[in-house]
Amino acid sequence: MDVLTSFRMPKWPFFLGDAAMLGLAYFIYFETRGPLGRWEFGACGLCVALGAVLAVLPFLLDHRAFVRQLDAAALGSVSGKIDNLEKIAAQIASATHQWESLQALAGKTAASAGEISWRMAAEVRDFTEFMAKANDTEKANLRLEVEKLRRAEGDWLQVLVHVLDHVHALHAGAARAGQQKLVEQLTHFQNACRDAARRVGLVPFAPAPGDAFDGQRHQTAGGEAPPEKALVVEPLAVGYTLQGQLVRPALVRTNVTAQPVAANFAALKDFPIAATGPA
Repeated sequence: MDVLTSFRMPKWPFFLGDAAMLGLAYFIYFETRGPLGRWEFGACGLCVALGAVLAVLPFLLDHRAFVRQLDAAALGSVSGKIDNLEKIAAQIASATHQWESLQALAGKTAASAGEISWRMAAEVRDFTEFMAKANDTEKANLRLEVEKLRRAEGDWLQVLVHVLDHVHALHAGAARAGQQKLVEQLTHFQNACRDAARRVGLVPFAPAPGDAFDGQRHQTAGGEAPPEKALVVEPLAVGYTLQGQLVRPALVRTNVTAQPVAANFAALKDFPIAATGPA
């Protein structure tokens, strides 16, 4: 704005012309010395009008120059803004190009991630199938091993029970024979065998004569069910529990199923073991 206001149109020539026009009009009026005629009045009016124009003209020229300078300044500002807009447009174009590059790179990355995800899913599926097959095979092997162990457990349980039954039969035979020294020796031997069996969880039990008959833990030689309140007269075979589970009830003779002694020992031959241990 200092540059715009520094320029001023010189006004003194116009004022001088204005004064000359007014002086000329006065001269015409003074020289006429009477009423003004048509030509004199027109000349005076023309001189006054020209003087007024000369008085106003410098201000009009100043205003026009000032407006032109304003237009030039505005045009320069607009030109600068256009330059800035061109720079901004260039930056926007560069950013757009970079965004397109990033978008293309993101598309490639997404495609790669999708392919990796698909491969991982395929690997997981194959691994799951492999583990399922391996698990089935392992289960089958374990099932076979468990069956083998159960059969082996049943075999050694049968052998151990039969050994204990024979030891019990020997002890009972010595007791009936009345050989006290032999009974004592067989008693120690039978207790040692039973202690060894307890270490593997096999616990023998036998009711005492006079105990009440228990259908869940006792069994008669013939397999018949005695009436209620039947009493045990003699234990024929010892019962067994394996780790707290009943594997064979005790074979007894009750007061209502009395039979000869020979038959008592014959019943031990076919007396089976009810179970072979926990499942």
